[in-house]
Amino acid sequence: MTFLHENRQIVTPGDLLAEGDYLAGFNTYRHDEKIFASRLGLVEFRGKKIDVVALNTFYIPSVGDLVIGKIVEVNLHGWTADINSPYPAILRTPEALNRPFRPQQDELTEFLSVGDMILAKVISFDRTRDPNLTIHEQDLGKIRFGQIVRVSPAKIPRIIGRKGSMIGMLKKETRCNIIVGQNGLVYVSSRNREDEKIAILAIKKIEEEAHTSGLTDRVTDMIRKERGEVTQ
Repeated sequence: MTFLHENRQIVTPGDLLAEGDYLAGFNTYRHDEKIFASRLGLVEFRGKKIDVVALNTFYIPSVGDLVIGKIVEVNLHGWTADINSPYPAILRTPEALNRPFRPQQDELTEFLSVGDMILAKVISFDRTRDPNLTIHEQDLGKIRFGQIVRVSPAKIPRIIGRKGSMIGMLKKETRCNIIVGQNGLVYVSSRNREDEKIAILAIKKIEEEAHTSGLTDRVTDMIRKERGEVTQ
C-alpha cells in the first residue's frame, strides 16, 4: 500500500492519491487498485479512508446544520431565505412565531422582513424539496447587531478547528461572540467595533491560509499585534 502525497497537500482532479487497499472517500474515485482525486482540494488520510476537502465549494444543507440566512421573500405561509446554497430555504410561520398566525390581523413583515438576517437551524431537507428552517430554539432568530463574514463553506471546519480549538481561541483573543454557520457565513458581535474588525481579519486569514500548518499560532500572534500587545 502506497501514499503518493503528504496529508493536507493540494491535489488536482485526476491526481493519483494512493495505491492498494484503501477506501475512496469524498471527492475521490477508485479505478482498479488506485484512488484518484475528482476535485481540487486538500488530500486527507484517515486510516484507510482517503478524502479530498474541496478548496472552493457551495453549501449543501444537512439536517441539524446551524446556518445564517437573509430573508429574500415574504409570502402567506412564511419566509424564503438565502442561505448561500443552490437551494432557497423555507421558514414557515409555526417555526418562527410563538403563537398562532392570524392572517386578518398579523403582518409577517412585523416579525421578519426582506433584508433581515437570521440565525436558524435546518430541520428537513432531502433534495426533492427545499430545506426547511426553524428559529424556535434558544439563541436562534433575527440578528439585530454585529457583522456577518462570508467565507468558503469548505473552510468552515478549519475555522472551527479540531474539537473547537480554533473558534475557542478566536473568541478568547478577540473578546467577541462568534457563531459559525455551516453555510459559510460567520456572525461576529462585540460592544467594541475594533474587536469585531480584528476578529474579521483573523477569520479571513484562516480562510486564506487554511491549507497551511501552524496556523493557530500565527493567527494568535496577528490578533495580539493588532491589539498592540507584545508577543513572546
